[in-house]
Amino acid sequence: MIVIEAGSPTPPYEQLRAQLARQIQERSLAVGTRLPTIRRLAADLGLAVNTVGRAYRELEEAGLIETRGRAGSFVSAAGEQALEQAHQAAREYAAVISSVGIDRTEAMRIVEAALGRPAMP
Repeated sequence: MIVIEAGSPTPPYEQLRAQLARQIQERSLAVGTRLPTIRRLAADLGLAVNTVGRAYRELEEAGLIETRGRAGSFVSAAGEQALEQAHQAAREYAAVISSVGIDRTEAMRIVEAALGRPAMP
């Protein structure tokens, strides 16, 4: 289930993108699952078509979904590969952080800054 919080400082397209990405990564949306059309999802969520379109484009650029023309958008098998690459990068980052003696809190601040998000308290 997708929930868009109107009062959130996070833009609606990013809320949608993040929730779909999480569902794909957690495999509650399996490889090959057909996603709702942009127009249908926009209507269901009360969002502009361009908002949903942007979220889908960003998911496609990340390799998590693929669009097959008029057939629609589907969860991509490439998303599995992207997830494995992310895990490998995280393992490498953890090894570097450990080798230079940076503590976990500071390591997480570095990651949050790199992602462009404020650090968690």
